[in-house]
Amino acid sequence: MESNWNTMKLCFLFATATLPILGCSATESRRAIEVNAVKSRGTAYSGPKHRLVIGEFKNRSPYMSGIFSDDKDRLGAQARNILMTHLTQSKRFVMMDRDNMSNLATEAKYAGAQQSITGGQIVLTGAVTEFGRREVGSHHSIFHRSRTQIAYAKVTLSIVDVKTSQVQFSCQGAGEFDLKDSGVLGFGSTAGYDATLADKVLNLSMIEAVDRLVEGLENNEWTSVVE
Repeated sequence: MESNWNTMKLCFLFATATLPILGCSATESRRAIEVNAVKSRGTAYSGPKHRLVIGEFKNRSPYMSGIFSDDKDRLGAQARNILMTHLTQSKRFVMMDRDNMSNLATEAKYAGAQQSITGGQIVLTGAVTEFGRREVGSHHSIFHRSRTQIAYAKVTLSIVDVKTSQVQFSCQGAGEFDLKDSGVLGFGSTAGYDATLADKVLNLSMIEAVDRLVEGLENNEWTSVVE
């Protein structure tokens, strides 16, 4: 009986001693992700900077529209924000914010400052003309299968002179992103629905359009009187 008791004590001591070894541990990792930007970002520029206002920008594609939509143009608003960012980063324009006028007026009032709003020289209008995503599955054999998620977008931009209402320049930008996963006999990578593909392809198409816009400006394909 005493022998069994001693054996039980030894087992208990062993289990207690090995708890730290058998316990769970957590690891943390982080990394910065490089953000895609327009080609003109960080390049030298000594030419005139046009005062630019972003005008109407809407989603004209069938995506997130139709009888089942709630009439809120989320895609157009997202595209507009992305456009503002890339135009600012190009350093070719003086961007005028017209979306936060009431907030700016309130803050100026708090500061006891008299606002002096500067008018724009050109208005940029545009639209998301094509947008969509699809999945493509393929079965190479009974042992191997693959699936590809594809997102595509196209945007258009137009420069309009505020004095004459003339359209001085128009351009387009398009992009496509795909994500592929495959497996062999049930093994391999499997990717679920990636909602970020839509964001990535919209950003890519906007970068392409802004690059065309800046190239047109630097090649004197369009201009505006700079006061």
